[in-house]
Amino acid sequence: MRSKGSILGLVLAAATLGLRAADVDVSKLPPASDKKDLTYARDIKPIFEKTCFKCHGEDKQKGKLRLDSLAAVKKGGEDGEVIVAGQSAKSPLVIAVARLDDDTAMPPEGKGDPLKKEQIGLIRAWIDQGAK
Repeated sequence: MRSKGSILGLVLAAATLGLRAADVDVSKLPPASDKKDLTYARDIKPIFEKTCFKCHGEDKQKGKLRLDSLAAVKKGGEDGEVIVAGQSAKSPLVIAVARLDDDTAMPPEGKGDPLKKEQIGLIRAWIDQGAK
């Protein structure tokens, strides 16, 4: 199994292999949370702090992707945006953290614990609500 070193591995693989959200089975995504009025600062940043900042924070930015501020998440990385506001199932970030593709799963094998379904559900709901 091959792992990419960054969340942007998904985007790079997409460009290289023609992989799109339509090419993975999004029916395997955990459902979006029913929690309302989610915000990056209160609900999403704590998830990223525990799981993503080591490679995508202030000290290191693999793939030029930072996840430590709302502006940085919306900006994306060297290969473009990682979220599609209002459409979590089409967001490379969600596909990566849900580990729908072994080659682009985040975090990479052996680099940290995968996100829990509830965490992915919160990220999905936040994106579906406009990524505020």
